[in-house]
Amino acid sequence: MSAPPQAPPEATPSEDLGAPIEADIENNVETDSAYAASLHTFSTSISSSVFNYKYENGRRYHAFRDGEYPLPNDEKEQDRLDLLHHIFKLMLHGSLYIAPIPPNPQRILDFGTGTGIWALDIADSHPGATVIGTDLSPIQPSWVPPNCRFIVDDVEDEWVYSDFDFVHGRGMAGSIKNWDVLYSRVLENLKPGGYLEMQEYETWIRSDDDVGLEGCPCIRRWQEKVDEASRRFGKRMNVAAEQKENLVAAGFEDVTEVVQKLPIGTWPKDPRQKEIGRYELVQMVDAVEPFTLAIFTRTLGWSNEEAQALMAGVRNELKDRRNHLYALVHFVYGRKPGKTDVD
Repeated sequence: MSAPPQAPPEATPSEDLGAPIEADIENNVETDSAYAASLHTFSTSISSSVFNYKYENGRRYHAFRDGEYPLPNDEKEQDRLDLLHHIFKLMLHGSLYIAPIPPNPQRILDFGTGTGIWALDIADSHPGATVIGTDLSPIQPSWVPPNCRFIVDDVEDEWVYSDFDFVHGRGMAGSIKNWDVLYSRVLENLKPGGYLEMQEYETWIRSDDDVGLEGCPCIRRWQEKVDEASRRFGKRMNVAAEQKENLVAAGFEDVTEVVQKLPIGTWPKDPRQKEIGRYELVQMVDAVEPFTLAIFTRTLGWSNEEAQALMAGVRNELKDRRNHLYALVHFVYGRKPGKTDVD
């Protein structure tokens, strides 16, 4: 008889979003020193055609389905993605997901896998499962656990893989043209009782004591332009808050959303929030350029010089500890109707 699915012990409830994060006013100096540990980078050996990378404004972009994804795939971006993985694990107290999947899933898909770090971690923690990671860029490692493999593929195309117990997507904002079609496709390729989990952060910076971001004019203008540019591009970035509704509309059951505040910088008083914020500041400072350069120059017609000037102002405001900034991260999961056959 199938055992009922159990939530991972590390899963955390939604934080009280009405309560501001308490600032550490004793250390309210002007700026954080941006630091980052050396993070390894990856390469892989797939078909040589996908390595005909495009170079633009000093950054490297994917070759497969050229132009479909506006962020770079170079080593600097890979380091940022690995750091973001660490941040999400800190937010979830070491867990990789919050969905109550059965303890022994047989097949797991990670679409938009990036460097493959999430897929590698879940392959290690579930050695009995077959784990597949897909991405437009072949930037995953060639040495992987025997139960993990990577495919260069566009998740918005017809799938050549199916029958999954668990499907995971993270940081897909700005990558998807039609979320309804994507979720219908996920539902179609999940086993009955299987789960989809999406982990998305809002590309909209907030502050409880400066709601209009009057003290951060560069950040305010930047995120307004990111939103405008991504809309014109046809793949909106600020879609995290819509994912619960999208899963319900697609036909998923037991749809659950957990929303957490992600501080930017070491301004919080709470030691755990301060640690998370320290990493997130590094991540955000590094994220400004990839979220700006290609989409501003290609879509809005900005020059590289105009974009660089705005980015410099954004970074300065991010590093100012007097700006108590944070973003919201949405963890959303839903179950395909039917009874699972996984113990």
